[in-house]
Amino acid sequence: MKKKNLLQRSIIIGIVTVVGFYIVIGPHGRRPHLSDLTPAGVKANLAQNIHLGLDLKGGSHLVMRVKVEEFFKTLTQANAIAAQDAAKGAGLDVKEARAETAGGNYRVVLQVADPAKSQEIRDAVEKKADLSDRVGWSFSSSGDTLSWTLTGAAQRTLAESATDQAMKIIETRINAVGVTEPTLARHGGQNSHEILLQMPGIQDPEHVKQLLGKQSHLELVHVVSAPAPQSAQTYASEAEATASLNSGGKIPANRRVLAYSERPELAGQDANANTNANAQAQKKWVVIESPAIIDGAELRSATASQSRAGADEYEIDFALKKGGADKFGAWTGANINEYMGVVLENEVRSIAYIKGQIFDQGQITGRFSKQSADDLALTLRSGALPAPIEYQEERTVGPSLGADSIRSGVRASVLGLTLVVLFMLIYYRGSGVNAVIALLLNMVLMMAGLIIFGATLTLPGIAGMILTIGMAVDSNVLIFERIREELRSGKTIPSAIEQGFARAFVTIIDTHVTTIVSSLFLYAFGAGPIRGFAVTLVLGLLVNLFSAVYVSRTIFMWLLSRKGRHVESLSI
Repeated sequence: MKKKNLLQRSIIIGIVTVVGFYIVIGPHGRRPHLSDLTPAGVKANLAQNIHLGLDLKGGSHLVMRVKVEEFFKTLTQANAIAAQDAAKGAGLDVKEARAETAGGNYRVVLQVADPAKSQEIRDAVEKKADLSDRVGWSFSSSGDTLSWTLTGAAQRTLAESATDQAMKIIETRINAVGVTEPTLARHGGQNSHEILLQMPGIQDPEHVKQLLGKQSHLELVHVVSAPAPQSAQTYASEAEATASLNSGGKIPANRRVLAYSERPELAGQDANANTNANAQAQKKWVVIESPAIIDGAELRSATASQSRAGADEYEIDFALKKGGADKFGAWTGANINEYMGVVLENEVRSIAYIKGQIFDQGQITGRFSKQSADDLALTLRSGALPAPIEYQEERTVGPSLGADSIRSGVRASVLGLTLVVLFMLIYYRGSGVNAVIALLLNMVLMMAGLIIFGATLTLPGIAGMILTIGMAVDSNVLIFERIREELRSGKTIPSAIEQGFARAFVTIIDTHVTTIVSSLFLYAFGAGPIRGFAVTLVLGLLVNLFSAVYVSRTIFMWLLSRKGRHVESLSI
């Protein structure tokens, strides 16, 4: 029975060891070749299998802040428009609607023509617009003025939501770019609204920064103009466009004045017309209606394609979701010959008149290069950032510095391992060989675990590996000292080994569980390198329960069961 148990243990250990070695030094995703067994092949496979962090591989470190105040400003302005439209839709007269966003206070203010109808206006507004106390807006009235103020609690909740949404969009964009093993996490205090991004291997982060910083808010809007066949109404300056509104120099809540880089040959043409690549852009200004007909939230897909205008020009083809297509189709069907503009980043990119009803597809033209068209299509697909981001910190770690860190970490690990091996062999003699075998297997399986879980190895991770070496040896020391105590009490060698493992096991479990719990808290509340340390330490401790207890005991069982030899003494 004991021989059968020993055979089972040996088979399990053999399989785990072979699989562990293959995971660490074997090729992944292809069949192995003899060249994989050469030093160069092993080195190449190690480099492919083990993902190095920023501090080991080099790369870029960015700290971004979500400008939540801009988010609140946009939200307040949108609600002011919605409040005015809701009142007018109910047949109630509103003299003025405005958004007040100064000094960290965000208010929607309506001036009504008849104060006696204030309650009716409030009910109509809160029914159609998100301005009730249920969503964080407190109401007050004074004479003919009604106001809704965004509360502090609502600001905190919305700011957290905007930061989380920005993180998801940034993650989508980073994954699409193809950055290997990026680290993306919250940074700073709870109210800092900062995001940490580490990109191993990226030495020039400017292109990534430009891609991440783009809000890419797509809007299809109605351009205020006389209908076709007259040309779209444009203005030479922003002041001239504002003056055309006859509103005393103020822009009403339901209008916007935006820049338009017009190419003369496109004026009055439809969106599918050919473009002249050599035409010079002329900046003008247009007045558009607010809110937009539809915005980027209704986008289903966006892809870059070569334009018919020229081999070096690209355009973005987009398709709308069903809800957006229905709204777009209803609007275009009711506004034949009216002008529609495509707005990106608060700038009108193209203007076309509606020749017929359009539902779910369209194009954005603008003499894009392939790179800029691909980037724009990517940002449109990933969604618009809820607010602009600003860069608080930027660092670049060169690959040479990362290589120095690797050399230092490996040197420290090898030195620590060597000293531990010497101590175990000198102090525990023959049994020390048992501990050394378990320790080496522990290192291999720990690396295999990192690879299986796709963990990134960082310099703190190497520190976790070195600490694990000490923890692994500590387990063997507990077992060996227990065996020594049992031998001193007169027990036979088989009984001493049995009792030594049994009584030390509870202590080993206790020390490992407490350390794993501490590491889980480090992982839960830490970021970046701290998490790398915690992951490596937890993996090392879990593997150690197998190597220091299961493997070490199997070696002792093998010694006791050797045929033709009665164990009368134990080198320990």
